[in-house]
Amino acid sequence: MIMAMAAMTMAATAKDIKTVVFTTIPQMHCSSCETRIKTGMRYVKGVKDIQTSIEKQTVTISYDADKTTPEAIAAGFTKINYKAKLVDNTKKQCDGKSNCDKKCEGKGNCEKKSGEKKCAGKGNCC
Repeated sequence: MIMAMAAMTMAATAKDIKTVVFTTIPQMHCSSCETRIKTGMRYVKGVKDIQTSIEKQTVTISYDADKTTPEAIAAGFTKINYKAKLVDNTKKQCDGKSNCDKKCEGKGNCEKKSGEKKCAGKGNCC
């Protein structure tokens, strides 16, 4: 009985953790920018983890969906003098065999090589 109640308690407290990706204006160009974003955004209610990439110009945030929304997180960027734009995460990555359309994330078009679609330029088909 105690084990069943403990399992039910854990299930009831399970969090709905989601991930969202933003780009920022102005763009990040140095480690100070990354630090400023990570420090400022950690105070936004529901934010659990923040990953930045200067190379990709993205800020990836994991959050508790029961406590906040992507819109509320984006609004949090204004407090640290940034504007955030949601990145479309719906693109399917090419596994080399399927899920490709005609565009590459790099330059060039997806081409069929040896019966598989591959990106003629850099990057994956998406």
